[in-house]
Amino acid sequence: MLNNRPINVLLIEDEDYDVRRVKNTIRPFEDKINIVSVVSSGIEAVDLLKENSKNYDVVIMDFQIAGGLMGEALIANIKEIDPLLQIIVITKMTINVTDFKFANALIKAGAFWYCTKYPGDIVHYIYQPTDFILSIFNAFEKKKLEQDRYRSNKKLSRNVNDILSQRKIVGASRPIDELKQQILKCAKSNTSILISGQSGTGKELVAANIHYQSDRRFENFVAINCGSLPHDLIESELFGYEKGSFTGASKSKPGLFEQANNGTIFLDEIAELPLNAQVKLLRVLQEGEIEKIGRTTNVKIDVRIIAASNKDLGKEVSLKHFREDLYYRLNVVPITVPTLRDRISDIPLLLDHFLDYFCDEIKRPKPEIEPEALRMLQEYDWPGNVRELKNVVQRLLFYVEDKITPFNIKQSLISLPANSGGSYGDFANIFKEEDIIPLKQAEAIFREKYFKFVRDVSSSDAKAAEKLGLAPPNFHRMCKDLGLK
Repeated sequence: MLNNRPINVLLIEDEDYDVRRVKNTIRPFEDKINIVSVVSSGIEAVDLLKENSKNYDVVIMDFQIAGGLMGEALIANIKEIDPLLQIIVITKMTINVTDFKFANALIKAGAFWYCTKYPGDIVHYIYQPTDFILSIFNAFEKKKLEQDRYRSNKKLSRNVNDILSQRKIVGASRPIDELKQQILKCAKSNTSILISGQSGTGKELVAANIHYQSDRRFENFVAINCGSLPHDLIESELFGYEKGSFTGASKSKPGLFEQANNGTIFLDEIAELPLNAQVKLLRVLQEGEIEKIGRTTNVKIDVRIIAASNKDLGKEVSLKHFREDLYYRLNVVPITVPTLRDRISDIPLLLDHFLDYFCDEIKRPKPEIEPEALRMLQEYDWPGNVRELKNVVQRLLFYVEDKITPFNIKQSLISLPANSGGSYGDFANIFKEEDIIPLKQAEAIFREKYFKFVRDVSSSDAKAAEKLGLAPPNFHRMCKDLGLK
C-alpha cells in the first residue's frame, strides 16, 4: 500500500486537546504517518501551503476553525493551491446525525473524507480510529493515483501540442481568422460537422484541429477517404466483422468506428459512399451503435463524426446520389474552407512555412525569394490550392540553391498561356528550348494534369479510377502522390 517514505500530514486544529486526540490516534502508525506541521487557523494553513505544498500529502482539518477562513471555503482554497492534496475533515457537527447535505457540500468543495471527532464518552482518540487511519492511507493512495494521472495527462498534452504544431493552420488573412474561430467553437461542442471546400484546401487539417482542441483530444482521430474503399469492402472496413462471419474471416476485425470509439472519425469525400453504406452510417448517427457483420447484437459506440466533401452535397441529394436524411444529420454545423485564391495574402506565410519544413527535412539552408518571384506566386490561380503550393515548394528546392528567381517559379508552376484551354493545358511551354525539364518531371506534370482532367469529367472518384483502369485504392494513392488528394 505504502512506499518507503511516511505520509506527510498538515494538521489544522485550534484546540489543543483535539490536536492530542489526533496525535494519540496516529501514534501506533507514526512510522508510516508523520504530522509535519500543526497550525491553528485556516489563513496560517493557506500561507504555509503557498510556500511549499509539496511538503504535504494529506491535510487533516477541523471544519469549524478559528480565524475566519474555515469549512468549504478553506477546502476550496487548499485545492486551488494544490489540487493533488487530499483533505480529511474532522468535525463534531455530525454527532448522531446522518447529514447527506453536509457530506455532499464537503465532497463538492474537494474533501476526500470526513469523520466525527468524538461522541461524549471518548476523549483521548478520534471516534472510530480504524476508519480514520484507513482514510489517511486511502487518501495517500488516491494522491499517488492522481499524480500518475496528472503526469500521464501532461505527457499526452505535450503530444497533442506537438501534433497541433505539426498540423497548424498557417495564415493571418480574414478568411483564415474566421475559420480558426469556427474551429474553436466546434471543438467545444460534440455536434456533427460537415466541411466543404475544394480539393487541396485542407479539410482534413481542419478536422484534425477540431479533434485535438476538443475534450476527445486524448482519444483516436481516425481519418478515412470514403472514395478509396472498394464498394464490396466498405461495410467490413467501417464496422468490422466477427470471426467466421464469412469465408476467409479467420479472426474478428474491429472496424474504423470501433477504433475511433470515444474519439473522432473523419469521413473524407463522404459523397463517394454508396447508398447502402449511407443507411448504416445514418444508424450510427441516430442510435449511437453499429451493426457488425456476423454479430447478432449491435455494438454501442461514442464517436464524433466529421465529414467532408469537395462536391455540393445539396446537389447530390437532389440527384438522388446522397440520402437527404443523412445530409441533414451530418450538416449540423457547416464549415467552408476558403480557397487559396481567397487568401492570397497568406501565400508568403505558407511559402515560408513549407520552405522551413522541407529545408529542415532535407537538412539544407533555406533559400531567399526574389520579390518578382513572390509576385508570380501571388498572381497564379492555384487550382490545386494549398496542396499545390506545397508541391511547388518541393519542386523549387530541386532547382534552387540560395535564391528563388522568377525563372524557378516558371519551371515549378509550369504556368500555362491564357489560350491553353483550361487548367489541364496543352503543355506548349514545355516544348521550348529554354524551358526543357527532366523527363521524370515532365511525366509527373502530365500525370497530374491528366488525373485532374479525368476526375473533373467523372461523376465520382470510383468512376475516374475505372476509366484509368486502376483499382480505387491505387487511384487514391497516386492522386495523393500527385498532390490531388
